Amino acid sequence: MTTDPVGRGSDTSGFLRGLGRLDATMVVAGSMIGSGVFIVSADIARLVGSAGWLLTAWLVTGVLTVIGALAYGELASMMPRAGGQYVFLREAYSPFWGFLFGWTLFLVIQTGTISAVAVAFSRFLGVLAPGVSPSRWIVPPVDLSASYAVSLSTQQLVAIVLVALLTFINTRGLALGKLIQNVFTSTKLASLVALAAIGLVLGAGGTLRANLASAWTPQGAVQVVPDLPFLPATAANAGIYGLIVALCVAQVGSLFASVAWENVTFVASEVREPHRNVPIALATGAGVVIALYFFANLAYLGALPLSAIQHAPDDRVATAALQAIFGGAGAGIMALAIMVSTFGCNNGLILTGARVYYAMARDGLFFASTGRLNARHVPAAGLVLQGIWASVLILPRTRLRAAGGEVLRDAAGSPLYGNLYSNLLDYVVFSVLIFYILTIMALFVMRIRHPETERPYRAFGYPVLPALYIVVSAVIVVVLAAYRSQTTWPGLVIVLTGVPVYFLWRRYSRASDDWSGRSNAD
Repeated sequence: MTTDPVGRGSDTSGFLRGLGRLDATMVVAGSMIGSGVFIVSADIARLVGSAGWLLTAWLVTGVLTVIGALAYGELASMMPRAGGQYVFLREAYSPFWGFLFGWTLFLVIQTGTISAVAVAFSRFLGVLAPGVSPSRWIVPPVDLSASYAVSLSTQQLVAIVLVALLTFINTRGLALGKLIQNVFTSTKLASLVALAAIGLVLGAGGTLRANLASAWTPQGAVQVVPDLPFLPATAANAGIYGLIVALCVAQVGSLFASVAWENVTFVASEVREPHRNVPIALATGAGVVIALYFFANLAYLGALPLSAIQHAPDDRVATAALQAIFGGAGAGIMALAIMVSTFGCNNGLILTGARVYYAMARDGLFFASTGRLNARHVPAAGLVLQGIWASVLILPRTRLRAAGGEVLRDAAGSPLYGNLYSNLLDYVVFSVLIFYILTIMALFVMRIRHPETERPYRAFGYPVLPALYIVVSAVIVVVLAAYRSQTTWPGLVIVLTGVPVYFLWRRYSRASDDWSGRSNAD
């Protein structure tokens, strides 16, 4: 198939270019910052076992994120179209690879993240309004099997209402969605700055010095046990091999907190001067957020001993840090900050995701209705379909079990339940990293196949930095496949479900075209 990455692609004539450079930057930053940075440092600290390596884990994620953003910037400047990463993969390889990305995005990546962020919002709302609870049932759990159930709690209901509200808002046009994104992203950026400043100024003293005094000596590091039996169990304090394994496994948390920066490429058709503004937004937004993440972790180290970070209740490190500084008021302050953060994050995820389904539909690879714009120039059907599926993912529950297999119960003897989307997100982080690698490789492919194509922006550090990204990310993928195979291989299965779906959709699309052609001829 011969393609022109500039002249070919999804019809975007109906979109309005309503996003300026600042708006696009807010999409990048707002989609990245959810609840992860306030929580995942506990698990990272348990894996790496020291302050220095905790900060290093975030630095590794930061370097990868910024390099990735710089590389995506060149692709976006070449192909500033609705669908972004889907279009990059389609043009560099084939529609098949673009579809696998888009299918996984709809099935889990975007919708599962929307579900997780919505429940995080309602969970922290429960700190301020105790009636919003995971165990206050509207529909009590109905066990579907020994491992799964469905339910509707007040916490789940609030999450579904949030998804529905933000979906409705974004069907009303880009201007309203943009306004919410800018207001809430500005607020949560200010909250992160305040968190870092308060932690460093009020908390930094003996605690920070004590943490940094043994910055490179792992203490209390948990053992990383491989899922593959022929590999050795190891830990961060077991030498260089153990440290590398621990850092790679730790990337699951920090990468989860840092993904979605690429979402601005999905809305490139709605950005003014996208050839310039999308690359600038990618670099600026990702760089600012990563810097804030690093300083937030310094603040944690200033407010809490490393052991308190490792064993923060429910892994809520930021809450524990503010409680150490402000006492009982810290939990309420942090709950409010996370509610603002997750509200803005979900708005960005909901706004951008539907543009990928739009591009797929225009290629005959998704429901035709999602490839049409409403009177307000947004893909309303795609937004609604995305919202419905994200809401469905909120309902299933997993039955929590101890290592021995027995069902875990609360103090009253009732079974404890987890959320299915949490498992799906664990599965798909591995797959997301693979799609990142494939897209960075697409930069090399497009340089070779289309050297003549205009590139208003060329990736900084090419070819060294993109190649470094591929190598480091490939190492992380291999380690995760070996040591976390129970969550990585299911992620591949989720992606591979798109293979038969792709060929079925192509067959249906061709049959529809043939029928349409015959009808027109008649």
